[in-house]
Amino acid sequence: VQLQASGGGLVQAGGSLRLSCAASGRSFSGSAMGWFRQAPGKEREFIAAISWRFLSTYYADSVKGRFTISRDSAKNMVYLQMNSLKPEDTAVYYCAADRKTDSYYGDYKYWGQGTQVTVSS
Repeated sequence: VQLQASGGGLVQAGGSLRLSCAASGRSFSGSAMGWFRQAPGKEREFIAAISWRFLSTYYADSVKGRFTISRDSAKNMVYLQMNSLKPEDTAVYYCAADRKTDSYYGDYKYWGQGTQVTVSS
């Protein structure tokens, strides 16, 4: 099983990026998927998650209204559209799949390798 995140890069404050995560090795059409991030010297934090059945979405307060998570279960893909980016959004972003518990905000079984997002002021 592999999750491959892509789409990171350098962007100015106020700009946008779209992250993609391609899953392979098994279908995640019946699993929740999420995005987390980790800035240097900080703990990994939850950003967004999407359920499999009703496509319900969940967001951290810090990104609510600016980021949008979506998925294409047929393609085994999950996306994170990031708008109005801020310097404090700078981090390595990780996609994740298949929750370990009932919480969308907790740990997941499968993780991607991460993609760097840098927002300049």
